[in-house]
Amino acid sequence: MKIVRLSIFGLLAYVVYRDLLRDILTDRVHITAYVLFWLFSAYVVLPRINRWLALIYVPQYFIGRTTTADGLLADPVNLAMLGSEADLRQAMSAAGWTEADPVGVRTSLRIVIASLAGRSYPGAPVSTLMLFGRPQTVAFQRQVDGNPRRRHHVRYWRTPEGWYLPGGKQADWLGAATYDRQVGLSLFTGQITHKIDADVDKERDHVVRTLQECGWVSDVERVRHFTEGYHSRNGGGDRIRTDGTLPFVTINKPSDVTAL
Repeated sequence: MKIVRLSIFGLLAYVVYRDLLRDILTDRVHITAYVLFWLFSAYVVLPRINRWLALIYVPQYFIGRTTTADGLLADPVNLAMLGSEADLRQAMSAAGWTEADPVGVRTSLRIVIASLAGRSYPGAPVSTLMLFGRPQTVAFQRQVDGNPRRRHHVRYWRTPEGWYLPGGKQADWLGAATYDRQVGLSLFTGQITHKIDADVDKERDHVVRTLQECGWVSDVERVRHFTEGYHSRNGGGDRIRTDGTLPFVTINKPSDVTAL
């Protein structure tokens, strides 16, 4: 069955590219053909190529990196949370973060319109990233200047029951926090996406600081060199750099924090 699907896909790609490239090379192509060429490449061909290549070079075990839905290495894991889901949601809300809407046709169209028109969309969706073989459990954001083009955002994944991080520590949640600085095109697929700021450590510390300021944090243990500091790129081709520190943040209700 897989061979049949690959054969059908290959035939479709051949037909589309043969006709479009012929028209482009002979200067007989309309702007619509260029748009179709880009759409087919960015959203059909390149994602599949990346998915096949990722099966070869992306490890299937935890390495402190999330992956895109196509399997590309994405944002680094830079937060570890201890606490219940209810406390995590309440803490993020108290710290001024808004839970992101699920990705769908309606929400995707709404964020495009809001970004182009400069309209506020506090619950704008974030793209799906994978960890432990599944998408984020919940995501939060704080838009900047009332426009979803620029925003702070963080995704959280519930860790598997009884699972230990390298080194023997445990956490209830792992998070990946980054700052969207603008909208652009993915370097690897050409898809429209947010471009993140390279300093992911700054965004990591921003999340922790907002939680501390609202009184929902009882303890922060920063494990330095949890991973080696490195420079890399995420799934959209944006540069990232980190010192490898992983904060373990204990979430408690303010009344519990006061009592400690």
